[in-house]
Amino acid sequence: MTSTQAELDRSKLGTLSVLAWIGDPDEAHDIPYLLAYILGDGPDGPAASEAAARGLLEEIGLPIGDVVMDGVRNPASFPVQILLEGNQIALTLPGMNAKCIAPPEWVKAAAESGQAYFLFATRAWPEAVPGRPVDAETLQAFAGDTEVLNHSAHAVLAVRRLQR
Repeated sequence: MTSTQAELDRSKLGTLSVLAWIGDPDEAHDIPYLLAYILGDGPDGPAASEAAARGLLEEIGLPIGDVVMDGVRNPASFPVQILLEGNQIALTLPGMNAKCIAPPEWVKAAAESGQAYFLFATRAWPEAVPGRPVDAETLQAFAGDTEVLNHSAHAVLAVRRLQR
């Protein structure tokens, strides 16, 4: 007997947000990071939003856990794309996108390396509402949490720019 997987209902995700930061340059850790996360505000609540996030990652072929996918080698065929224009980051996934403002140090680090470390957290983070600042301690508590990291997709992505 065979079964088919129904197409994912992206509306169950709720709000998809993106946050950019770099590590501490004083500790030679100036890697640009980009975190995609959900607020858990989908129509069926946080648990359904988290399940939809896991389903999305499975659908596009990004494993959850400690595997870091290489989106730099063949960026045009990778299911997740980053486009940087000025200080604006556009994150594109199949059927959806999100935008954020990058801090100047992120733009500089991404320009120097041409890539960014991407995480897509499947755990909802309702405290990080778009448009409100997230302090370093709050970011560290979420993005550095072992459970969050273990239940996220990880990839190194090429940072593309518009051709002029």
